[in-house]
Amino acid sequence: MIAETGLSALWLASALALLQLLLGLAYWKQGIGGPSPARALAVTQGLLTLVAFAALLAVFARTDLSVALVAANSHSAKPMPYKIAGAWGNHEGSMLLWVTVLGLAGAALAILERRLDAAMTVATLAAQAALALGFFAFLLLASNPFARRSPAPPEGQGLNPLLQDPGLAFHPPTLYLGYVGLSVAFSLAVAALLTRQVGPLLARAMRPWVLAAWIFLTLGITAGSYWAYYELGWGGWWFWDPVENASLMPWLAATALLHSLNVLAARGGLRAWTMMLAVVAFSMSMLGTFLVRSGVLTSVHAFAVDPTRGAFILALLAFYIGAALILFAARIATVREGARFAIWSREGGLVANNLLLSVILVIVFVGTLYPLLAEAMTGEKLSVGPPYFNATAGPLALLLVAFLLFAPLLRWRHDARPRAQRILPGAAAAMLAFALTFLAPAMTLLPRLALALAGGLAVASLLPLARRNLLRTPLATWGMAIAHFGVAVAIAGMAIDSSFTVEKLAAAHEGETLVVGPWAVTFASLDPIVGPNWTALEASLDASRKGNRISLHPQARSFFNPPTETNETAIATLWDGQLYTVLGKQNDDGRWQLRLWWKPFVTLIWLGGALIALGGALALLGRLWRDWRRGRGETVVDPAAEWRRR
Repeated sequence: MIAETGLSALWLASALALLQLLLGLAYWKQGIGGPSPARALAVTQGLLTLVAFAALLAVFARTDLSVALVAANSHSAKPMPYKIAGAWGNHEGSMLLWVTVLGLAGAALAILERRLDAAMTVATLAAQAALALGFFAFLLLASNPFARRSPAPPEGQGLNPLLQDPGLAFHPPTLYLGYVGLSVAFSLAVAALLTRQVGPLLARAMRPWVLAAWIFLTLGITAGSYWAYYELGWGGWWFWDPVENASLMPWLAATALLHSLNVLAARGGLRAWTMMLAVVAFSMSMLGTFLVRSGVLTSVHAFAVDPTRGAFILALLAFYIGAALILFAARIATVREGARFAIWSREGGLVANNLLLSVILVIVFVGTLYPLLAEAMTGEKLSVGPPYFNATAGPLALLLVAFLLFAPLLRWRHDARPRAQRILPGAAAAMLAFALTFLAPAMTLLPRLALALAGGLAVASLLPLARRNLLRTPLATWGMAIAHFGVAVAIAGMAIDSSFTVEKLAAAHEGETLVVGPWAVTFASLDPIVGPNWTALEASLDASRKGNRISLHPQARSFFNPPTETNETAIATLWDGQLYTVLGKQNDDGRWQLRLWWKPFVTLIWLGGALIALGGALALLGRLWRDWRRGRGETVVDPAAEWRRR
């Protein structure tokens, strides 16, 4: 009965979504007076989707093999954490997670948002219901996660071993929180165009949702990068894979939207551009869902192989985005022009930031979709890989970093040129860092520039905190400084990793010693071990460097269900980098293949990602705290006004 309870909850939630949409249209179109039940409907709908998802978790935890999804993606011998996480490690379960987050986002919007007037609130909840209704239809008509299988098989087929990792418990949910969080920004933009209320109040209402979505996207991408880095055994942290790009594109659009919202909230500018970015950001989330869930990509992340499902998702994408663009075109003439500003101003810097992010987004979009379109039209497979993206997006990303050196230090609306002296510390740090890179002649130009700009940005990012009482500095200012400092840290890690990584591929007998970078690695022994649902051969590697000794134990695993062989890396993390080891197959002469990397300061990449997310979290907390204090009638200092006074 658990599966039937979940399915019933889905049907009830879809009915409430339809009712919420119809009532919203009636209240907006006919101007019906009185309180709207839209808030109560949204909250109830969110609770019902949560019940449905809880039911899915329960059938996976119990290994109920009469549910077709469990039989196809679980096994009784699988460890319990992976039984639970496996609930969304498949197509139907991941889409139910999407719908659940969408429903809970609508419920949170109904409960928390009190700044907008009744017409705007009803229109926003109606737009959110319209989004939910399409995905409810997709689940119930094309991807039922609770479909029964009769007779039930004696045992399940198991979960892809590459997904049997703690990363599965963290990476997809955080990405979905980011994807679906952008749906609220989309719904707010649609409602603002319908009610002609595009202005600073809208930006202040939208900004916490976009900021929260951006934080989760940052965490999801960072965690996914590290998961692929240690799980796949290829030694890289980003390969410009289409599935990776599917998560990067919404992040780029959300970053541009977040900065545009700051201009709209503080100065009332960039109104039309902000509305377009809100549509584009959610469009990229929908596109990522289509790429991963439609079956057009072959990937560990791509679960669907049924073209009918892909066509359904594509139809949803075309309908929602097409309708939003038509609405934008019809109503954009009613959007008033915002406050004017000089090029040499905070707004000017944010516009440059937006343009560069948008161009990078287009580059990634074209590089990701062109091979798919070419294959569909000609039948020939094309490959667009790192050389294209590095050569096109790389220089623009460095130009974006250069703007970050000085744009946050400018005043709103207009800044006198003498204030440009504030960027001198960051510029001097960049020049010094560039000069120091010549001590490493092996570096190519792009990493050399990246390292120099990272040094300059690290200094410039902290300048907004200079000459302040740090205890009274707004959390939003702290958040901006830490996030920009995190960008500098991540870029430094990328530049160092690309220039100084040392790789050693060799075949060795037990007892042999290999040298990789400053490390001498001895292949000490090879032993069989047994896990909960796998067996493995585990190598013991003794590594030494200037008296520092560590042991690593990479494995070659064989899983029972489904029968799969994987390589489990062993990584030693030290203050100055990581020693990365992989055990391969045995050669005909009895030697074992070993892959060794010494990757100096590679951990800066993920430390930088964590700092970026931390900065976003501080900014979000600061804005929520300020809004709460304003709600209590307390006097709150506006950071923008304070900056203008300075």
